Amino acid sequence: MKILTGNDLKSGDVVWWTGSDWSRHVDDAVDVGEHAEAVLAAEDAARRVNAGYAIDAEQTADGIRPAHIKDRIRALGPTVRMDLTLKPADTQAGNWVI
Repeated sequence: MKILTGNDLKSGDVVWWTGSDWSRHVDDAVDVGEHAEAVLAAEDAARRVNAGYAIDAEQTADGIRPAHIKDRIRALGPTVRMDLTLKPADTQAGNWVI
């Protein structure tokens, strides 16, 4: 199975080709088979996505799973616990004592 991914030009979000548009959810992706290059050329010309590319994936019982770890991270989000990250509004974030 081949699916397409890239970044939305307006928001920068990771997006997945649905067959007619782009979605932020990997489970909306469709198999483009041998048509990947043609779809990417048309979408590049339409300027709706940046840095689009085709990836290998498989359909599992839990949904679509990109084959490469990089793309699984792009599909599923951060690999850190959100409760352990610095909060942008935290005024004390830069005042670490070492």
